[in-house]
This record gives sequence, structure tokens and C-alpha cells, in this order.
Amino acid sequence: MPNKKAKETATLRELRINENQEGQRIDNYLINQIKGAPRSLIYRLLRTGQVRVNKGRKKPTYRLQSGDLVRIPPGIQQLSPVPQCTPPDSVLRKIRDAIIYDDKGLLVINKPAGIAVHGGSGLSFGVIEIFRTIYPQAPYLELVHRLDRETSGCLMIAKKRSVLRALHQLLREEQVEKQYLALVKGRWDTPRTVSVPLRKNVLRSGERIVSVQSSGKASVTVFRPIKSVDQATVVEAYPKTGRTHQIRVHAAHIGCPIAGDEKYGDTAFNQLAREHGLRRLFLHATSVEFELPNGHAPIRVNAPLGDDLHEVIERLSTIGDDD
Repeated sequence: MPNKKAKETATLRELRINENQEGQRIDNYLINQIKGAPRSLIYRLLRTGQVRVNKGRKKPTYRLQSGDLVRIPPGIQQLSPVPQCTPPDSVLRKIRDAIIYDDKGLLVINKPAGIAVHGGSGLSFGVIEIFRTIYPQAPYLELVHRLDRETSGCLMIAKKRSVLRALHQLLREEQVEKQYLALVKGRWDTPRTVSVPLRKNVLRSGERIVSVQSSGKASVTVFRPIKSVDQATVVEAYPKTGRTHQIRVHAAHIGCPIAGDEKYGDTAFNQLAREHGLRRLFLHATSVEFELPNGHAPIRVNAPLGDDLHEVIERLSTIGDDD
């Protein structure tokens, strides 16, 4: 009969934290290490000392240090099957071709519309899973921020945890300039600043949305008109905060929803846009600009607007010229 203790020792995991993992909270680290584990279980494992760091107990808020040794007991490496889905070659090529900036610590891609930034909620994979398939030996790949599935343009992926921490700090301090291009309802002549609080996860007909509510979080977007076309305006949008669906909700709040927005948009305006070739949300992250600390040169990355959106502007412009 096999020795039970030897069998358990064989499945014990002891993981050494490297510099790319340094700074993570232990609870978030364990979520990634123990596939399928709910947070309630993670907290219980820490509280009861089943998971230990450097042979001692740690609270969920403990931030890992380089060199820490994390012990994960046998039998809980994976609590539920995690389906493995390899993205199709066509998707892998599309994401490879979308890379517009690449250095030792950061990737920026011109994310295609229709591809989510991560898997979940019925999706087998997103951008981050695709990159982990493309670069299986990469020690670290994490999203710096998110874009809606139907939004195209600049998306940042950190290749080092130090870069992720630095960019998150810059984002909190509003030191990352993000510029978007959108087609909105109505003709604009002057810039507009929208400053209203937003609250997530409000139910509307069974659907979770973001809405303007006094109990929400402060949110600011600056809109600048670029070109007026038939019954619409091409605008630049500069989000000064980073709330979910912020630009979309702010545009709708002032009565100028974004073309192709099925969640917050205007049905008649969306139909007009479809008649002129629009097949998706007209929102594109055109650029990101920032300066990392410790003497790094400023970085500005531009993502070209897709031909499909250019064509919609041209068609609407032609109609406007005939008025």
C-alpha cells in the first residue's frame, strides 16, 4: 500500500515568487494558481493556514515579495476542470499583426473590434489568453487596462509586473492621456465636458448597465468636435477617469449617443449608421501617451482607424455635402 504522506508530499506545491510577481496580493495570486477556486475558499485557506508564505500565515491583503515561498497544500491545485481552448490560427495571426508597440516591458496592440480583452462569460478566450498562446514561455503577461469587446484601438499589455504597477499608478494619477475617436448623434460646434457620477451594475430589464447616479463614482470626459457629417459629428474623446463604459454613457447622457451602441444608443441613429455601412460600435482608442518613472522617455502610441470606420465617415460626409 502506498505511503499516504509520500503521496501528499508529491502533490504539494511550493512556489517561489519572482520579481514579476512581486507586489501582488496573496489572494489575487492564489486565484490564478488554484483554478476554479471561489474567493471564499481562498480566504478560508489563508485564514486556517493551509496556504502559507515563508511557513507563516498571511492575511489576504499581504503583498508578495520577491523570494517569498508560497506553499499550496495537496489536493487543491485545481478544483474544477478548466476547458482548454486554443484560439484559431486566423485569430492568432490577427492579434500578432495588431502589435503596434513592443519593448522589454510593454506591448500595445491595435485591438480589433469583436475580440474581448479576456475570456469568461461564455467566451473561451480573449486578447490576454491569445498572447499567452502566442508566447507560452513569457514569464509575465497582464492587461494594463480594458477595452469593451466592440471597441477597437490601443490596448496595453504589461510584460513586467514593475511596468504594470507603474502604469496603474499613472492611471490613478490621471497621467496617462488616452484619446478616442467616436461618431455621435447630432452636429456639434464646440467642445463639451461631461462630469457626472457613474454607477455600475444597475439592472435594466434584466441587463446590467452603467448609469448616471449621484451615488456613483466621479467621472469626467472631454469631447472635441472634429468633423460634422449627416446628422452626426466625429469627435475626439478624452476620458479623465477610467470608469466602465464611461465614454458611451457620457455621450448618451447629453443626448448624443455613439453610433452602433446597442446598449446605450439611439435606435433610429443606429439604423442610419447601418444604412451607411456601420457594422459595429463606432468607438476607437486612437492613442495612449505617458511617461514611465526613472528617466524613461515619453511614450506615445497611435492606432490607425480601421478602413471600415473611415468608409462610414466618407459616406456620411458625401450626404452632408449634398444638403
